[in-house]
Amino acid sequence: MSFGLILLIVVVVVLGFIWVTYNSMVALRQRTNQAFADIDVQMKQRHDLIPNLVETVKGYAGHERGTLEAVVNARNAAIQAQGQGPAQQAQAENMLSGALRQLFALSESYPDLKASANFQQLQASLSDIENKLAAARRFFNNAVSEYNASIQSFPAVLFASMFGFTQREFFDVGAESRAALDQAPQVKF
Repeated sequence: MSFGLILLIVVVVVLGFIWVTYNSMVALRQRTNQAFADIDVQMKQRHDLIPNLVETVKGYAGHERGTLEAVVNARNAAIQAQGQGPAQQAQAENMLSGALRQLFALSESYPDLKASANFQQLQASLSDIENKLAAARRFFNNAVSEYNASIQSFPAVLFASMFGFTQREFFDVGAESRAALDQAPQVKF
């Protein structure tokens, strides 16, 4: 075999490897984008449910204006944070979660509210959305982990940045939310 033929085979193999690696990184990037879109869908459902929840509580505990305004303001901040990246969205969503916890704690002071079928249905719907949102966050973080690992692995690391592949941020719930999740809720009678 001539040197030219051997060189041609080596070039074809290297280009084939780059092609396969590039397509793999594109697929992982798309999976990450799709996982983030899933989080957006769940957050939109959450944001759409909150006005109904606030109106229901307002009917029973209208004079609790500070708590209701905190929930509305946190919801508005969470909506505005969409599209600003995972870190900003996570921070805004954490503030919203805290405001919702205050709202549900408020329901303990109003037995009529707590017994309301509408409130119970909204609370169950929100709980379902929260579970779906947590699953979407886990899926997104897993996709980001795989994507980041692929662009940092050898030999992809040699040309990943050249093709515009950069690391993605995880959707981190933050230390404050992790601490709240790790603590058992306190029940007082």
